[in-house]
Amino acid sequence: MQDNKIVVGLDIGTTKICAIVGTKNEYGKLEVLGMGKAVSDGVIRGIVTNIDKTILAIEKAIAEASEQSGIEINVVNVGIAGQHIKSSIHHGSITRDRIDDEITVEDLNRLSNDVHKIVMPPGCEIIHVMPQDYIVDYEDGIKDPVGMSGVKLEADFHVITAQTNAIRNINKCVKRGGLEIENLILEPLASSMSVLSDEEKEAGVCLVDIGGGTTDVAIFHDGIIRHTAVIPFGGNIITTDIKEGLKVMQNQAELLKTRFGRAIAEEANPNEIVSIPGLRNRPPKEISIRNLAHIIEARMEEIIELVHAEIITSGYSSKMAGGIVITGGGSQLAGIQQLFEYMTGMESRIGYPNEHLGKSKIEAIKSPMYATTVGLVLSGFRAIDERDNRYVESKTANMTRREAKSVKKGSEFFTKLIDKTKGLLMDDFHDKGEY
Repeated sequence: MQDNKIVVGLDIGTTKICAIVGTKNEYGKLEVLGMGKAVSDGVIRGIVTNIDKTILAIEKAIAEASEQSGIEINVVNVGIAGQHIKSSIHHGSITRDRIDDEITVEDLNRLSNDVHKIVMPPGCEIIHVMPQDYIVDYEDGIKDPVGMSGVKLEADFHVITAQTNAIRNINKCVKRGGLEIENLILEPLASSMSVLSDEEKEAGVCLVDIGGGTTDVAIFHDGIIRHTAVIPFGGNIITTDIKEGLKVMQNQAELLKTRFGRAIAEEANPNEIVSIPGLRNRPPKEISIRNLAHIIEARMEEIIELVHAEIITSGYSSKMAGGIVITGGGSQLAGIQQLFEYMTGMESRIGYPNEHLGKSKIEAIKSPMYATTVGLVLSGFRAIDERDNRYVESKTANMTRREAKSVKKGSEFFTKLIDKTKGLLMDDFHDKGEY
């Protein structure tokens, strides 16, 4: 194991609350030690609406993951989503004191910290500030300016905000569950870490995470996140449509969707009928699979149209060689990949969190349903690596300064010695000249 570091991801979703305990093996792959999940009754469209029910579900998921992994869980990396999430682009700049000195990581941090101080609308809070491209002395398109020389350092930042109350409610639920939050991470960012490759992010790709309450969109290009959005429709709205359209119970509608549902009605057999139990003292009800597919297709078309609108709004619709990657529980609907391709004209694939996973006894973890939770664990490890790198950089910088100081002292000593020697030689020369 990699220094036996343990990271726990906690996904507080609309349909389920899931906890995953993971570590890294010697090959840098994620090994899942334990997983726990519970039905989420206190969350609607990514927002906590019932504190007590959410706390109970968190405690159940954590207890199951702890028992399975044999590890006591105290600190977690938590995902945040919901319609209240907003993103915008802000420009920041700083003026450096000396042009001779190289631009350092401290300069980039100072620039980023200035963006954190921008005035936000009441009730909103910044959760992520992500640099796009840097500008050094009006030279733009720079990805990493560290080591360059320049006076004026600028950058465009992708700023993601969330409602303060939504953040507070998540904090309250987690803390009352006896846990501490290490990092609060936007869920589509977490999902992107588990299902997208670096090549796709570089080429341009749109991640679509279809959850129970919302559909999250994240667009990448040149390895940088360029646009994020949250669409207030997910798998639950499809279940509700089935319930109302076919006049069945909620649990029956969910079973019909997961077992027999298709995203393209034309692919459903018009002669296929499924019988479901009727209400008390009533005969069983027969449901046409083709009718079921028509209901699902209508709602999925609406969701895909909204996703496509976000892609166009981002301005990167013509720069997405990687196409669309669909993940989340809703991605398991039969025919969804083909419907996305038909409606958007872009190549699509289903995103499985397999690339970063090592061997695991828990096969269910490879489902797109757990892409966000796996991504939260990976995000936790990335944060640890970044902290370690900052420590090493800081230590190296201090050592360099000490060495420079030592060299300076040494050079001063030799300068004084040479000056003194020159003085003695000159005195000796004058003395000899007198004879």
